[in-house]
Amino acid sequence: MAERRRLLIATGSRHKFGELHDLLDLHDTDLVSLTDLDLADDAIENGATFADNATIKARYYAAKSGLPTLADDSGILVDVLGGRPGVKTRRYAGVNATDEQNNRKLLTELADFYGPSERSARYRCVLVLVEDGQVVEQTEGAFEGRIAFEARGKNGFGYDPVFEPDFEPSGGRTVGQMPQDEKNQISHRAKAARAMRERLIARGY
Repeated sequence: MAERRRLLIATGSRHKFGELHDLLDLHDTDLVSLTDLDLADDAIENGATFADNATIKARYYAAKSGLPTLADDSGILVDVLGGRPGVKTRRYAGVNATDEQNNRKLLTELADFYGPSERSARYRCVLVLVEDGQVVEQTEGAFEGRIAFEARGKNGFGYDPVFEPDFEPSGGRTVGQMPQDEKNQISHRAKAARAMRERLIARGY
């Protein structure tokens, strides 16, 4: 019996790993996390774009693990803030900021913008697959919406409690109020992962 393939998902976040594990839904490949391999989440993400950072992570951990590696970089871009937080999404309120601290900073920066159209934003996700040190696949997805006036909901992670999808009315549900299976149908990561899943299957995963 042939040995099952392994694919490293280059994240130390159990939330992100869980989402990608479910979204990729690969039946013939074992997905492993940095935690599973006892690797530190210490790649230096100093790229100018999400694609840059995903590539940095994928190459870094592929070299460390010797495994084909899939890395995600994603974040939220607010139009009135010129695209911030952008690549600094995870560390917006500081290097070791919590999700709550990041959300509070974003809400404070938008305190003087009252119209829903002034609070337009989107999540973006880029996935990069590295094999033998080379980028062989890249996919991306976007999720349009706006920043709510207050955090609502305990589901998801990151900025989900302050992000209202564009199909919700102003003051409607945030992603933090949606069940995970609904989020997995519509999110930026879902769109990027569905596209990547097709490419992984075509590559024998």
